[in-house]
Amino acid sequence: MALTFLHPEPGARIKVIGAGLPRTGTTSFCAALSVLLKAPAYHAGVQYGAGSPSETHILTMMEAARGFPYSDPEHKRHVYRKLENILDGYAATADSPLIQLVPELMEIYPDAKVICTVRDRHTWAKSVLLMAQASQPRLAKFIFFWIPSLRYLPEFAEALTHIWSIRYGQGITSEEGALKIWGRHLEYLEDVVPKEKLFYYTVKDGWGPLCEILELPIPDEPFPRLNDAKDFQVMFQKLALQGLLRWVMVFSGIIVAIVFAYWISSGGQR
Repeated sequence: MALTFLHPEPGARIKVIGAGLPRTGTTSFCAALSVLLKAPAYHAGVQYGAGSPSETHILTMMEAARGFPYSDPEHKRHVYRKLENILDGYAATADSPLIQLVPELMEIYPDAKVICTVRDRHTWAKSVLLMAQASQPRLAKFIFFWIPSLRYLPEFAEALTHIWSIRYGQGITSEEGALKIWGRHLEYLEDVVPKEKLFYYTVKDGWGPLCEILELPIPDEPFPRLNDAKDFQVMFQKLALQGLLRWVMVFSGIIVAIVFAYWISSGGQR
């Protein structure tokens, strides 16, 4: 299933705050929530990464991450208003930097349940380290220069590094470091979320446990099985190709202009 930008559904409001770290089945989780809650789930990485023509999403995420923590009350209210604006019409949230803003989102949506997707932490550490190592934000600046939202990837990566450092005291540079982040993330959730509102869920378990958490009947359809790593790779490869083709067009235009200018300056002679 292709990852695409999901438009808001008028009247929908956040009922679930997804708190799982990247590479814990967050895309499958969001797809399942969209079915159960009958409204789109807001996966931050997909919403900005799908090449949305509206840059409001990635710019809001950058501001929320870069300005954290919000020591000034007016700045805090400003960020909250912007988050409410982009989340209006969605039923759930997931992915960074929203998972680092769980207590803030709980202030905005006090009735929402917090569900943290989990998996084996050692396989997760290997997976998320590969993701971090594959990230080349400076190269992305060139490749995605013509692609809305993605042209901000280097700045967005810096903002994410900032909020991860504030929350966990470090970034992902090794498997050992990733495992420390895993532990600190769970500790952070248990510190800020009341026990009766915090739930853990593994997407491999399918509909049953998730429906039990949400007190909803099991749908009469297969559970959506998406692959975070593969689906994101396909999405970014497609957009990268679009970006590179745009550069080919630009350089081709420049070459044609140079040849034409030379032809004119030489009096139009062959």
